[in-house]
Amino acid sequence: MRMAPPVTRFDAAFGARAVGSQPGLIPYITAGYPGLESTVALLAVAQEVGCLAAEVGIPFSDPLADGPTIQRSGQVALRNGMTLAIALTQVRAARDAGVDIPLAVMTYVNPVLSLGIDAFANAAAAAGVDGVIVPDLPLDEADDARACLHQAGVALIPLVAPTTPPERLARICASAAGFVYCVGVAGVTGARRVIAKDAIELLDSVRTLTAVPRALGFGLSTHAHLAALRGHAEGAVVGSALIDSIGVDAVAAAANAERFLRGMIGLEVMRAG
Repeated sequence: MRMAPPVTRFDAAFGARAVGSQPGLIPYITAGYPGLESTVALLAVAQEVGCLAAEVGIPFSDPLADGPTIQRSGQVALRNGMTLAIALTQVRAARDAGVDIPLAVMTYVNPVLSLGIDAFANAAAAAGVDGVIVPDLPLDEADDARACLHQAGVALIPLVAPTTPPERLARICASAAGFVYCVGVAGVTGARRVIAKDAIELLDSVRTLTAVPRALGFGLSTHAHLAALRGHAEGAVVGSALIDSIGVDAVAAAANAERFLRGMIGLEVMRAG
């Protein structure tokens, strides 16, 4: 018998949004980029500007789902000394500093298995993680990880893509928790100019299969993208465009992130109007 999904901060955050409102923004930051100690400040900025949640990418030496920008940021973070353990410590530090928006970590299956699924689930929960995204963990091999994470009170957030077959899409949605991460393109991360038609079709298909909130990621970079998703998604993940805007200067990282995220949400647009 499958365990009921855990109740996390994601449930409250998505539940507080008005139906049909602009999708809540979920910025992706690479833990340890541009400086080893940048993570907490960037998470604080995400909360201060009104982001729905944040995703913390834990750098890995073989990042199959990441495009050039996030790969570069991960390489810098690894050179800075970032590890899975340090990343979780920094999430805990962000919680202790008052960051209370939902936080998901994105990692790959090898670091999880190296630590041990139970140990990872408990460490993530203790750090204040609400959800875990593992892009190279197939549905058919996810039962143990899901059970351990859900037992610890952490959602295993699934990914689906326009290429996901209908039967598999239904199975993934049936086990979803936190939100369904809808991949907007067939390929790796990276900013795109427009949202593909099949991304919207994927979002609409997911809604027919589950009431769990949907978030579109991979390729989003502008406020217009968020506006175009109104009525189709409850969340929107921005990664590569944000990391490009942050730049390589750790001192300027928080200010650069704030400027970009305000524009992405539309705060500058509203203020000008």
